[in-house]
Amino acid sequence: MSGNGSGPDAAQWQKLDRRTVLVAALLMSGVAVSGGLPAFVALSSAFGAWTAIGWVLLGAVVFVGCSAGVEYVRWRHTRYRIGPERAELHTGLLLVKRRSLARERIRNVDLTAHPLLRVFGLVKVRIGTGENNGAGTESTLELRPVTRREGDRLRRELLTRSVAGEGGEHHDGRLATLDPRWIRYAPLSVAAPLLGAAAGGAVMQVSEWFGMQMGVIEWVGGVFSGVALVWMVAVLAAALLVAGVIGSLGLFVEMWWNYRLDREPGGTLRVQRGLFTSRSISIEERRLRGVEVVEPLGVRLAGAARVDAVATGLAEGEADKKTDHKTLVPAVPRQFADVAAARVLREPVAPTAARLLPHPVAARGRRLRWALGAVLLGVGFLSLLGVLLTEVLLWVAGGVAVVMLPVAALLAVDAYRALGHGLSGDYLVMRSGSVRRATVALRRDGVIGFTVKQSVFQRRAGLVTVTATTAAGAGAYSVYDAGTSEGLTFADEAVEGVLGPFLQRDPPTP
Repeated sequence: MSGNGSGPDAAQWQKLDRRTVLVAALLMSGVAVSGGLPAFVALSSAFGAWTAIGWVLLGAVVFVGCSAGVEYVRWRHTRYRIGPERAELHTGLLLVKRRSLARERIRNVDLTAHPLLRVFGLVKVRIGTGENNGAGTESTLELRPVTRREGDRLRRELLTRSVAGEGGEHHDGRLATLDPRWIRYAPLSVAAPLLGAAAGGAVMQVSEWFGMQMGVIEWVGGVFSGVALVWMVAVLAAALLVAGVIGSLGLFVEMWWNYRLDREPGGTLRVQRGLFTSRSISIEERRLRGVEVVEPLGVRLAGAARVDAVATGLAEGEADKKTDHKTLVPAVPRQFADVAAARVLREPVAPTAARLLPHPVAARGRRLRWALGAVLLGVGFLSLLGVLLTEVLLWVAGGVAVVMLPVAALLAVDAYRALGHGLSGDYLVMRSGSVRRATVALRRDGVIGFTVKQSVFQRRAGLVTVTATTAAGAGAYSVYDAGTSEGLTFADEAVEGVLGPFLQRDPPTP
């Protein structure tokens, strides 16, 4: 009996689901197969096929058996309970770890299930306080696995709280759901070329395992015999890009299939998504300090953006690097992104759509100088190497200058046009960036303080950078290169009294 049902008293100790041993054995069997294949190829060339099969099977049996045994010991000596005041987890045989979290500090209960867990109706539950203490583990309890029913019960029990004073009954329930047309934005992200490069690397690695790498290289050389090197590189790059586009489409489907964004009773935003690996991510509204509308360059050119939460306790640990826990809405048409942001914030109009104050022309000059200077520095370095090593690098430096100088200038001007700041109701709104343009709407009551920076060059240009400090999101959001008076006035009006004593005001006229 696994003890995962909802019937037992919540204060009683309960065990994880015993099928974790079977899941571990099956997972390690897959690892054994993937590792055993190259091992078989290597051994068969030295000892023969039958001897290689015997050694590989023996190694696989030992590996899977030991893994299942370790998992059995972990299951046998792991227990948890949810009491009236604390959530507790005890685990370990020789070195017993006892950890607990106060229930009033629990801020997120996330459910994740890879395909094998889904087959057995199991989930991994991560219970966290939303704090990041450096180690990333003391503020989190991980139950893996429990039944889906038990995971849902834990999430409801630990997160459902009465929320007083939440104004408005609008936009409760379903806030957003997947539109299949959003998939068209997937190939426009930086993931496409990266996946293409990874596909090329995988082909070379697998061919090396089987001793066929030189054969693959010779085959490619034969296909492009008589073709100029430039065209060969262009065709191969295009092929890898196509592979990356296909991979990005598949990645989007796997990550965002069955996507739903809901506001649940008790004031919790819940994101559910995933085709093979299902994910359920919960964010308490009382932790929400605003939203960030993010527009990577490729996605922005298509008129789209995504929406991220600016909330306390969303620092990601090592286990979360492949899962963006702060994304509320994937890349969608920009107009819908603003609509979704308004629904999340319970506002009639999204603050991220507000008209912002432009920045002085001097800010454009700074961006042009930085962008062009960076390119010229690279060109100068290549030219120096060309003089010292080979004349080819001089031609490369010339090509880089011809291509990159106009690109850098365009990006600098675009970054200047993106600059803006303003106030919209209860929110500070700040926008900046070109390759990654971001518009942040941050609640005034979420601002801890302001940092004002002015370099020597900014002082000469009459510019200042004002940074709002908060305990949520990235921790700091900046208004870059605003006019000195406009930037200081913005900070003073955003949080009344914070900068007032430091502002120089003209004396009253007698």
